[in-house]
Amino acid sequence: MPRNKIHLAATAFCAIATFSLFGCAAEQPLKPARPGFSMVVDDAVISDKKLAAAIAPFFEDSAVGETRALVIMQGGRIVAERYAPGYEPDTRLISWSMAKSVTAVLVGMMVADGRLALDEPAIVPEWQAPRDGRAAITLRHLLHMSSGLDHTEMAEGSVEIFDADTPRMLFLDGHENVARYAETRPLEAIPGQKFEYSTATSHILVDIMTRSLTDSKDPAVRRDAMLDYARGRLFEPLGMTSVVPEFDRHGTMLGGSFIHATARDWAKFGEFLRNNGSVRSAQMMPTSWMRFMKTPSQTNASYGAHLWLNRKRKDGSAPVLFPDKGPSDVFAALGHLGQFVVVSPQHGLTIVRLGNTPDDQLDPVNDQLAKLISAFPKQ
Repeated sequence: MPRNKIHLAATAFCAIATFSLFGCAAEQPLKPARPGFSMVVDDAVISDKKLAAAIAPFFEDSAVGETRALVIMQGGRIVAERYAPGYEPDTRLISWSMAKSVTAVLVGMMVADGRLALDEPAIVPEWQAPRDGRAAITLRHLLHMSSGLDHTEMAEGSVEIFDADTPRMLFLDGHENVARYAETRPLEAIPGQKFEYSTATSHILVDIMTRSLTDSKDPAVRRDAMLDYARGRLFEPLGMTSVVPEFDRHGTMLGGSFIHATARDWAKFGEFLRNNGSVRSAQMMPTSWMRFMKTPSQTNASYGAHLWLNRKRKDGSAPVLFPDKGPSDVFAALGHLGQFVVVSPQHGLTIVRLGNTPDDQLDPVNDQLAKLISAFPKQ
């Protein structure tokens, strides 16, 4: 969630039971590590005492909130992981908006397949009426959160929690068909000219992808088409065996909010991004798409294509990551309540932090992430 948004009460966002959960990815159980904390440390790179000291505040400093899982990978291997009581390596944890980065990768694969085009108007039936300005919206606009569609992500000012678009779409009148809710929103700006962080935008992208895979309106067919593609092209090649995406009753994957996976599998996704779309030297996605995802958008220097970047915002608003405390090439998939997949290419690092910290209290988490990165030498 963008940091300048008012925190939405966790009780509102925890009503996941509103949804029907379609299908499950096959999971192969992992053997749990030693209870609580395990490290595989190369003393030539970093001492175990130094690393343990950098990890401890995530679990012991009350300002950080609740950290449930922390996994650190360097150079493609896990060097440390720690879990809070009640959580283990095989515990699935919710993505919240980290799912958006997964959605962007899948869009990139479909663009590479020739199914979709980045700069052609997005084919959304709702937008095809004569003189409808929404017909000018492209995938690039959607990926950059600059579609111009009217959207209120979170409650702020005089807006009540359930009057904001995201909770309405996910939990109230839009929850059975999130794409329809999102696609019927009117324009409030010319496409490409205004940044507006929007979970609805990611669900539009998933609907576009699903319709490229099947003409069927049957929810089960839509669900299976998208799930088979995601599994076959991304989750299974990466070895992300624990992944369970949620779908609405219309068969649209909730690719802006609800993908469940273990911390280790989120780390595999981060490594995939760090390696520019390759797995074990096999290029699964064009490197040009990763460059696109990591390039600042014209409307927000700290946001690429469904990825947050460690850069200052031009308007002077609060940074999302830690631009004064870490390398500018750091990027991250972020989610509500402090879900992080942070990648530092210079250090060969992927760091996954999953937990429960209010969105308006994330500065201490960011500070600790910056300190953790700085504990490692550059590769």
